[in-house]
This record gives sequence, C-alpha cells and structure tokens, in this order.
Amino acid sequence: MFFAIFLGYGLSGIVSIDQVKEYSNQIPNAFYGMLLVGFFAQLVDGAVGLGYGVTCSTSMMLLGIKLPAISGSIHTAEMFSSGISGFSHYKFGNVNKKLLWWLVIPGVIGAVSGALLLVYFGSKYEKITYGVLATYTMIMGFSLLRIAIRKQIPNRKSKNTGFLGFSGGFLDAFGGGGWGPIVTSTLLSRGKKSKYVVGTVSLAEFFVTMAASITFFVSIGVSHWYIIAGLIIGGAIAAPFAAKLAGKMPQKTALLLVAFLVIVFSIRMLLKIF
Repeated sequence: MFFAIFLGYGLSGIVSIDQVKEYSNQIPNAFYGMLLVGFFAQLVDGAVGLGYGVTCSTSMMLLGIKLPAISGSIHTAEMFSSGISGFSHYKFGNVNKKLLWWLVIPGVIGAVSGALLLVYFGSKYEKITYGVLATYTMIMGFSLLRIAIRKQIPNRKSKNTGFLGFSGGFLDAFGGGGWGPIVTSTLLSRGKKSKYVVGTVSLAEFFVTMAASITFFVSIGVSHWYIIAGLIIGGAIAAPFAAKLAGKMPQKTALLLVAFLVIVFSIRMLLKIF
C-alpha cells in the first residue's frame, strides 16, 4: 500500500501517460549512478549487516542534498531493499525470532522519534548526534578488531537489547544511517554468530526503515524521485545475493569487514563535525 502511494504520488506530479515515452529519454544520469550505489550498498549491508545508509548518504551529500531529504530518501529506498533482504535471510534460516522482536518494537519507536526530531529540530542537534554516534561506533570498531583476532570469541548473554534497538532506530532516522553500525557491531561484539546477527538485524531493519520513511513521507513528503528509484532497483537486485553470501562468509571475516566499515563510518562522521 505504501509503495502504491509512493509511486502514485511521485508520478502524478512529474509525468502523464502521453509523456511517458518522451520522459523515458530524459532520465538524468543521477538515476544510473544511484542504481550502482544502491546495488553496492545493499550488497554490503545484506552480507555484513551494515553500510547501506553510510554509502548512500555519502553519495547524496556529494549532490548537495540536505540532511532531512537525504534521510527521508534513503529510508524510503531502504524499506524496499531491506524488505527483500530480510525475507531472503528468513528463507535461508538466518533469523533469530526472539531477538527479532526485541529489536523491532523499540527500533520502530526510536525511528519515529528520531525522524520527528530531525524534521523539527535537525539543524540544532545535528552535530551532537553525529558526535555521539561517531564516538560510539569508533569504540565498537576497534573492539571488533580485537575480538576478530582472538582464537575464540566468547558468547555473552545479551543485555539491554531493547535499548539497543531504540538507540539504533533513533540515530539511524536522525543521522541518515547507523542502524547497522550500532546494532550489528554491538551484537557481534557479544560473540553472537554472525549469520544470525546479520539476518535478524536485516529483517528488523525493514520495520525500522518503514516506520521512519512513513514519518518522513507524512511530515515533509518525498523528493528526488530518480535517486530513490535508482536506490530501490539497485538494492532489490543485490538483496538476495547478499543474503546468500551472509550464510557462507566465515564469522571472523565478517567481523573484520564490519570493523573496517564501522571505523570508516566513524572517521567520516568526525571529519564532518570538525
């Protein structure tokens, strides 16, 4: 239903039936660029559980798009790709159902709160949020590097999972990315098996991004239709391949990849602040 509203709302303002053929020849180059960005971002995100928002937001900032529009566009596109990715992980048996609900419900609440805060107070609190997110993920990144080089990764009992889901959803909606770096890295640092962490976090991400995208849609609408369409199509193509890759990738390899992406994410955020 949301896809139908999204598609109808976009098409009604930019094209009529008589203009379809002419309009198809006027698709800007940004669409093709975002097609590649969406494919690569979802391939990484679906395989290791993070990176979609970081990759997409960086690319969109190069185009001079403002943060509320970036976050709204990314979450609108990510809703579809994360839905396909989450379903693929579920079919491959990569989802822990108990952990899923502990992440979904608080994550949705956090996403709606973060989206509303960004819409109404984003300019004032943007740097504070980036600073907290970058500091936390930098610590987690180096922690994962330390864990990855151990001969054995301890499996610790999960604590405060609901708060983790809320924090991930809130910062993801407010900052245009962060669900994966926060939730995936934290769960992996507790020694959880990467296959189930990535699969569960990916499926939970669908509900979180859907909540955020609906909030943005109602509050500010959706712009940059070609960019969103490119991200959706590219991500949808990559999602099943990424889910299959997650089940085959060794856990230590996944940890190293996650750590690298988290550290790069943190450095980018800190450079933006200073």
